[in-house]
Amino acid sequence: MGETVKMLLTEEEVNRRITEVAEEINKDYNGEPIHMICILKGGVMFMCELAKRIKGPVSFDFMDVSSYGHNTESSGVIKILKDLDEDIEGRNVLLVEDIIDTGKTLNKLSQLLYTRGPKSIKICTMLDKPSRRVEKEVFVDYRCFQIPNKFVVGYGLDYNQKYRNLPYIGVVEFENE
Repeated sequence: MGETVKMLLTEEEVNRRITEVAEEINKDYNGEPIHMICILKGGVMFMCELAKRIKGPVSFDFMDVSSYGHNTESSGVIKILKDLDEDIEGRNVLLVEDIIDTGKTLNKLSQLLYTRGPKSIKICTMLDKPSRRVEKEVFVDYRCFQIPNKFVVGYGLDYNQKYRNLPYIGVVEFENE
């Protein structure tokens, strides 16, 4: 089975919206330090672009969590492949995601991180698919775009490790062989 990618959001649209979301974050945190936790690998490009626009002190950490494997649907089984390097107790945590789909992964991560005693946890995502949400209690504080139920790639998001380097967000269309 082959696939093609059709543009959903241009590079300019993505960059403009990241700037707007960063302005909201700057207003809310008002110069307080923010400890950004990026969910690898898809969130890296988004977090870097977002961090460049944050005015106060920023620190980074990373988690690698898998729920997809080689499929396009979340398996519902969460596996932490890489945990945090730093303690988050007493810190303002901004959990940075590339995309929120069912909310299963984010719900599990949020519960885990709350047990570690942060001052606050807020969630920021580049893309949000609320029509797919299974975990209704997941609250997204900052979102760049709400998108339809399509499989998307680009700007860090992949399909079997392909398309991460696209500077825009595209929809994968699968062709039957």
